[in-house]
Amino acid sequence: MKSFEIRSEALDVGAVLRAVEHAGAGGTAIFVGSVRDENEGRRVTLLEYEAYPSMAEKEMQAIAAEIASEIPGVRLAVQHRVGPLDVGALAVVCAASAAHRGEAFEACRR
Repeated sequence: MKSFEIRSEALDVGAVLRAVEHAGAGGTAIFVGSVRDENEGRRVTLLEYEAYPSMAEKEMQAIAAEIASEIPGVRLAVQHRVGPLDVGALAVVCAASAAHRGEAFEACRR
């Protein structure tokens, strides 16, 4: 798996976690975003994401490089889905590992 990936097929939470594993990681944080059935009081039945994959992946790498410059030793990985997604489908998976859990949480949140 590439560490930063835009994909049209189902996301792989395990692959994202494996991408950030390393011996110095004392903490790993993961965020899984899914399509919910309501937004601002309105019913949602489908979301459709579009992206220019190579450009989006480069931007994800740039964001990760900025985070890594501020949190030494952090490793980050992201998969984001494009195309039509039904309610309950995974839209994004982000993972961060670092020496300490607080750093991993901070990196994943950012």
